[in-house]
This record gives sequence, structure tokens and C-alpha cells, in this order.
Amino acid sequence: MTIARGEAEQAERDDISALARGGRANVLGFVLRLAARIPFLFIAGRLYGAATLGRFAYAVLVIEFAAQLATMGLKRGLAEQLAKDSRPQAHVVADAMWLCILVSAVAAGLLIVFPEAMFPNSGLNGLDRLLPLIVIAIATTEVALAACAYQYNIAATVRARAIVEPWTISIAALALYFYSPRDGLILAYVASMAAAMLAAFWPLMRHYGLPRGWRPHPGRIWHLAMRNLPLAGADAIEWGTRRLDLAILGLFASPAIVGIYYVAQQVASLPQKLKTSFEPILGPVITRNIALGNHEAIGRQVSQVGFWIVAAQLGVAVALAMPGEAVMGLVGPTFVIGAAALGGLLAAEVLASPAVVSEAALVYLARLRNLYLSLATVGLQAMLTVGLLIVARRYELADGYVAAMPALALAIALGCGAIAKSRLLSGLLGMRLPIWRSSLVLCGVVAGLVGFGFTLLPRRLEWIELVIGLPLTLAVYCVLMWKVAFGEADRTLFRKQKLGASGSDTPA
Repeated sequence: MTIARGEAEQAERDDISALARGGRANVLGFVLRLAARIPFLFIAGRLYGAATLGRFAYAVLVIEFAAQLATMGLKRGLAEQLAKDSRPQAHVVADAMWLCILVSAVAAGLLIVFPEAMFPNSGLNGLDRLLPLIVIAIATTEVALAACAYQYNIAATVRARAIVEPWTISIAALALYFYSPRDGLILAYVASMAAAMLAAFWPLMRHYGLPRGWRPHPGRIWHLAMRNLPLAGADAIEWGTRRLDLAILGLFASPAIVGIYYVAQQVASLPQKLKTSFEPILGPVITRNIALGNHEAIGRQVSQVGFWIVAAQLGVAVALAMPGEAVMGLVGPTFVIGAAALGGLLAAEVLASPAVVSEAALVYLARLRNLYLSLATVGLQAMLTVGLLIVARRYELADGYVAAMPALALAIALGCGAIAKSRLLSGLLGMRLPIWRSSLVLCGVVAGLVGFGFTLLPRRLEWIELVIGLPLTLAVYCVLMWKVAFGEADRTLFRKQKLGASGSDTPA
């Protein structure tokens, strides 16, 4: 009994170490993605302008929603399938890829027939009608990276999503502007998605090779699709909550306002990447503990990863929100009015973190109830967004406030969803999930006051907010977190540990 308990404790330490290693790898990807995203937003805002950027944003919104549906929940469901299926892993991946291609082709075909869904407020230009073909590349890339993550290869995701994709779109957007200021952004997007697909398939083939002896079987593919439907629905809804605001805003506001909100959304999505840093590795770890019936380990892992994510997101959110006008002004003077929207979106990302981490376990433990909560969350968001936009228009509020309404609605809805999902998972596991801590809030408030002090400088010194204020705010937050909020277990994220080693951690 003692030996079995010792092995279980060692296995859990190995899991936490694997989560930390995967998180470290993808946090590096976050930094690299940040370095590439800023040039793209600068190029798009300064060269193409808010209206062209808004048209591009709406088209990409529809394309990526179609791609999200086409993955059929396999971004997270593939790990469970690989763990349970006794067939060669290459055959399991081939089934998943074939299902993804079939659904992608259907989705792309519908958008080719009805291109107005992508461009509701503008006419078709050039090759716009063929843009949906990229859905196949986006969806298959997601499945390929999920298969690599099952092998603990998080570096594949970092390369594809944090290096190849953002740098390709930044470089291509600059080069293609001189070819076509009208279509350059869309062409650059197509190039970046195609490049990311190639970057994902290379490690996929190295891990699994060709599926020799595999044949597509309609019954098997159908069963895979039906099994993943609840997960696909949850993925689509979770993705939709981050895009529904832009979709509804596009029905109430001009393309220029949509473009300004899109920039705020892109900046706010940077801390979101910190959250997704742990998703590829969290799925395989949770499915393994579910198979072992070790619910206590799942609870501890969710709590630990949840705290890491909230701590990282809160620091980035505070550092970006305080100099919000200066951050948005980097893209162009027109975009400064999006500072309030940026603040709301950053708050939404922090509030959503407990829900996303809880959902990593709920999609396996309570798929339907998780789906119902996701539906309720997106329904609440839709009602709040429409209601607040109607109020803003009725009272003729300034464009900056109109753009902030969807962000406010998103923050409220995601906060409510996070509470509900955390409570559900806590009940299923029979234990508390202490993700938020009072020390975390204290560090955020102190760092926020530091950042706020720099906003009091005269407007001609606004550059100081970015050059000195932003990094100093982040530095103060990090020091406080390390000294006040982080315990010994929390510091595992910053240590290197060999799996299976029983000795103490060695500082990195």
C-alpha cells in the first residue's frame, strides 16, 4: 500500500512538472507572439487604416468560426481518443484528420456559395469568394498540433503559432500593401495560415509517420464525430464568446469602429495566449488521471494551473490597461478611443480564466452540463451586448463608449460563467478549487497604482508610460507575486525537474 501511494504521489509530481514544462515552453511562445503581433497591428493600422482592417477582421471572424466547428472538438478530444483506442496511433490521428477535412470542405463550400456572410457590409473583391478554402488548412493545423501535444511536443505549437504564423502575416502584410492596399491583409492572412499548416505537419509526420494500412471507415468516422459533438459544441461556444462581441458590433457600428475594436481585441488576446499555454498539456494529464480515478490529483492540478494562469494574466492585464491610450495610440491616432474597450477586454480575460481551466476537466467529467453552462454564458453575453449597444446608440454616446459596450458585456458574462463552472467542477471532485487568492488581488492593486501614477504625466510625455511605466508596473507586480503570493509549490513553474526524479527541484 505504501509503495502504491508513493508511486501515485510521484506520478502526480511528474504531472505537475510536465504541466510546468509545457507552460514554460508556451510562455516563451507568448513572448515571441507578442513580438510579432505588434508589428502586424502597427502595419495594419498605419498603412491599411481602420476601415480596411475592420473589413478584414469580420471576414477572418467568420472563417475562423467555420474552422473551429470543423475541428469537431478534436483539439481536446484527440488526447482522449489516443489514450483509449488500441489501434496504432497513426491510424487514430488519420481518422481525426479525415473527419476534420470532410467537415472543413463542407464549411468552406457553404461560405463559397454564401460569401456575404464574410463581407456583410461591403462588396466582393478579387478572390474574396475563394478565401473559405483556407478553412481546411486552419482546422487540420489545429488537429496536427493537438496530436503533437499528446506526445508532449509543445514546441511544435510554439513554432507554428508563435513564430511562423505571426511573423508571416506581419511580413506579408507589409510586402503586399504595395501590391494591393485593398486585398493585402487578406492575402497575408492566407499566407500565414498556409505557413502554419506546413510548420505543424512536419513534427506530426515525425511523431506518427504515415498511417500505413489505414483505410477510412464511414462507421468509425461517424462514431468519432458523434462522440465529439458535445466537446465540439463547447469549443465552438467558448471560441464564440470571444468573437460574438465583434460580430454583434459589426451589425451596429461602422467598419472603422469594428477595426478599432479588433485592435483592442488583438492586444487583449495576448494574455489569453498565456492561458492557452497550458491547454495542450493539461488535456493529456487530466485524461490519464480520470482513467486512474484520481479525482484529488485533478483538483490539485486544476487549482495549481488556474493560479498560474490568473497570476500571469492579471500582471499582463494591469500592465497593458493602465497605459491603454498610449498602447492603442501605437497603432494610430484613430485607435486611441479604443482604450476603454481594451480595459474591458483585459478584465474579461482575467475573469474567464477559472472557467477555462475548470472546463479542461469538465469536458471529460460532465460534457453536457458543461455545454449547457457554455450556452447560458454565450446567451447572457449576447443579450447584454445587444442591450448595451442599443442604450449607447439611444443616448448617442461617443464612439469610444460604443466600442466599450461589447467588452463590458463580455466581462460580465465570462465572470458569471467562471463562477458557475468552478462550482460545478468543485462539486464533482468533492473539493475546493482555490484559484483566486487575496494575495493575488493585493499584488494587482499595488501594481495598478504604480501604473496609474504614470498616466498622470502630461500628454506630451505619454511615451514614458510605455517605455518606463509599463515595464516598471510589470516588474513591481512580478516581485510582489514572488515575495507575497507564491508558495513553494507555485514556484515549480520556474524550476526544471526531470520526470520521475524523486529528488528536489533544481532552480533553472
